[in-house]
Amino acid sequence: MQSWVDGQPADALSLKDRGLAYGDGLFETIAVKAGQPLLLDRHLQRLAEGCSRLAIAVDQSLMRSELQAYAAAMGEGVLKLILTRGDSLRGYAADPAAQARRILQGNPPAAYPSAHGQQGVRLFPCVTRLCEQPLLAGLKHLNRLEQVIARSEWQDTEHAEGLMLDLSGRVIEGVFSNLFLVREGVLLTADLSRCGVAGVMRAELLFQAKSLGIPTEIAEISLDQLQQADEVFVCNSVYGVWPVRAYAALSWPVGPLTRKLQGIARALLDA
Repeated sequence: MQSWVDGQPADALSLKDRGLAYGDGLFETIAVKAGQPLLLDRHLQRLAEGCSRLAIAVDQSLMRSELQAYAAAMGEGVLKLILTRGDSLRGYAADPAAQARRILQGNPPAAYPSAHGQQGVRLFPCVTRLCEQPLLAGLKHLNRLEQVIARSEWQDTEHAEGLMLDLSGRVIEGVFSNLFLVREGVLLTADLSRCGVAGVMRAELLFQAKSLGIPTEIAEISLDQLQQADEVFVCNSVYGVWPVRAYAALSWPVGPLTRKLQGIARALLDA
């Protein structure tokens, strides 16, 4: 499907765009089913938070209507929204009169082996560490070079995802997913106040777990805690939940809470 730029079909961008020059912007990756952008409210909530923190002005109602219109035209697949600060003068200082640029791209549905969800995946132990920058922590901003480098660390099919630590050795997330542990019935995910991406599916699963009375905790996670986990899984808003069966020399069974939350994620993405 042809891309849209600022609501119009387009296949080119200005060379002055700050997203290209500086990674000055945000993005969302949204699953589309039956012409509907799934988990749209959560995607827009995260986008609004990012716009607020980066001081990028955008009409949220316009953004919603464009996403809905583009998804309706797509029918099914993966929609990528890129929001940049727009064009700029030379240098880091932004032009206060610059208009934010909205880029929508449509892609076919993601194709992952069914075994990832059924049998679980093995995580690659990434050497690349996440830098700690609280001002950007949690945002899905356009600066993804850490993930690009981390993803280049493995080429085999044995590993479906990689595990990333921060500079202090804390467990943070997957290269393109968030990580959860289950320990003695408590659902635990990493504190993302220093680095990492606050995923849409992560937020939804925390909400769903609390609604079901499942204890949840957001905290620092060490490799020792990972080793002691009863269950481990990763998630994102495109594939849902993958159980984690192994990481380096560690291994875990696919547990009942993982299966319960996997079913909830599947229902949300089949809507």
